[in-house]
Amino acid sequence: MIRDTGRHSGKSVLVTGGASGIGLGIVERFLGEGASVAVLDLAKVEREGVGDRFLSLVGDATDEKTVDHAVAKTAATFGGLDVMVCNAGVIAVGPVVDMTLAEWQRVVGINVDSVFLGSRAAARQMIAQGRGGVIINAASGAGRRGVPNLSHYCASKAAIIMLTQSLAVELAPHRIRANTYVPGHIETPFWGEIASGFAKVTGKSPDAVIEGFRATVPWGRFGTPDDVAATVSWLASDDAEYVSGQAIAMNGAEFPF
Repeated sequence: MIRDTGRHSGKSVLVTGGASGIGLGIVERFLGEGASVAVLDLAKVEREGVGDRFLSLVGDATDEKTVDHAVAKTAATFGGLDVMVCNAGVIAVGPVVDMTLAEWQRVVGINVDSVFLGSRAAARQMIAQGRGGVIINAASGAGRRGVPNLSHYCASKAAIIMLTQSLAVELAPHRIRANTYVPGHIETPFWGEIASGFAKVTGKSPDAVIEGFRATVPWGRFGTPDDVAATVSWLASDDAEYVSGQAIAMNGAEFPF
């Protein structure tokens, strides 16, 4: 839902993986709050009614040259880069004993490499600008506890939390803040793949898998992309100026917090 609050007016934002789900929710939130937004995704993204405040860049967030170009293009188009949101990622389901090295490397590589490359490119740009900035990376509740059949995904998200905490300390002298958002169960297109994967492993139907996960949420519902986007927007705002190195969850009170 587009808001016209002006909270981020004059800011430039780059979001990876912004074509659908949580990423698209974040894009819409920033556009609605007055920011100029660029999206880097494998698919082209179209937004109407925002004039020249939107830029769609098609490319792979795990490719070094592509990410560096996306940051440079965003800065050149919008007069700098103020907020980097590394949201791109994948998920897969499977037991460790059946997992191939290639599948492990695919999930860990995409999830961690995209955040490293995006954070590094953004930090370089922000340091050169000399006006500080904000880096916000996508983690997951799965990065805080082990989940059967998601070992590669859990490992990748835990790595992102640690990478971001290190960035926060390292970049603080440049007044660059780094935080992670830690979603619980969020209603996105990912759930088709998740439900299908767990159905194969457990023998349950995909609908039963989804309802089983939903039952673990004390709040009684899955979250929405806008639930996540609201927190990301706050982390990017001046209200969070003293918040860095944090992993903030939005999970309907599901443990761990």
